[in-house]
Amino acid sequence: MKRIAILGSTGSIGEQTLSVVREFPDRFQVTAMAAGRNVERLAEQVVQLRPALVSVAEEASASELRQRLDASSTPVPEIAVGTPGLIAVAEYEADLVVASLVGAVGLAPTLAAIRAGRDIALANKEVMVMAGALVRREVERAGVELLPVDSEHSAIFQALAGQRREDVDALVLTASGGPFRSWSEEEIAVASVEQALDHPNWSMGPKITIDSASLMNKGLEVIEARWLFDVPPERIRVVVHPQSIVHSLVEFIDGSVLAQLGMPDMRGPIALALSWPERLPVSTPRLDLAAAGRLDFETPDTKRFPCLDLAFQALAGDEAAPAVLNAANEESVAAFLAGGLPFPQIARTNGLVLAAWLADHPRGGALGLEEVEAADAWARARARSLLEEMKP
Repeated sequence: MKRIAILGSTGSIGEQTLSVVREFPDRFQVTAMAAGRNVERLAEQVVQLRPALVSVAEEASASELRQRLDASSTPVPEIAVGTPGLIAVAEYEADLVVASLVGAVGLAPTLAAIRAGRDIALANKEVMVMAGALVRREVERAGVELLPVDSEHSAIFQALAGQRREDVDALVLTASGGPFRSWSEEEIAVASVEQALDHPNWSMGPKITIDSASLMNKGLEVIEARWLFDVPPERIRVVVHPQSIVHSLVEFIDGSVLAQLGMPDMRGPIALALSWPERLPVSTPRLDLAAAGRLDFETPDTKRFPCLDLAFQALAGDEAAPAVLNAANEESVAAFLAGGLPFPQIARTNGLVLAAWLADHPRGGALGLEEVEAADAWARARARSLLEEMKP
């Protein structure tokens, strides 16, 4: 029985993780869960899974959770609050921590889990984007496993299994292209929030869906891949693959290419991370290549989607530059989702903040958590100032 703690249990990845857990109740036990403010859903999860520890964002949510559990006659677990609560869940008794929070909030608890000797199933890509070099150092120091959950990085992880790393020539990440793949610049300029959230293939949370529409999601995945697999940026490529059947590829020095294919369903890579090196007969849709028909591939258009190039620019800077780009993007996406910010201003804001950082910060040495968090705070303040100026 593998003990699992989940950071972000009520989010998209957290819910799908629990779906896999419920499908294999003899394999997994959830010992701790962290959520934000979705107390109603968290209470339902606690009733079903009976974790010993849960965490919520604030005291008001903790009080509401106690009331809901009392009303259902469910024993109330230990309830923690805020960032200390996230860290408590990360360090709790578990064999594997599923890091599925969204954004920068996941960095500190994921590092805490690694330092506590927990293996990590990583879906919170911002952890590696913000502090990939630092996380790699901590993983090596702790001797834990870092198992990717993103479909693209899971695909690369699978293609690399059993291969010599010195034989790898390039990693090729696939991108769906998002809802605006075939739109003109003029159409994208007036896109609504609802249109940006209408992803053609995947069901994801709003922030990740907007990132997919701007291709920032793929840029963040480039940064993540650079650190997950210790591959220099010039050996990472992106192709647009609108069917989302080929999840990513590895090209070797002899010209051979290994790809991982499957239906676009996150339960597959989640189940693999939970059970690795085993595979589970998870009830995901099976791929029918004849029914799928043609598989198309295109070069990304960085003129319409400039966020992808920003990721490579950040990787050319100091260790904090990716954290700066990520923070600016979180702020600009939040402003877009709140309404009133034209979609192209997401990329413009990100670019301006990153350029300002790169101008003042030459490449330096290794950074710790405090320096990364300081760069994150600087970028958020800079982005908010720019976004305020852009208001009509």
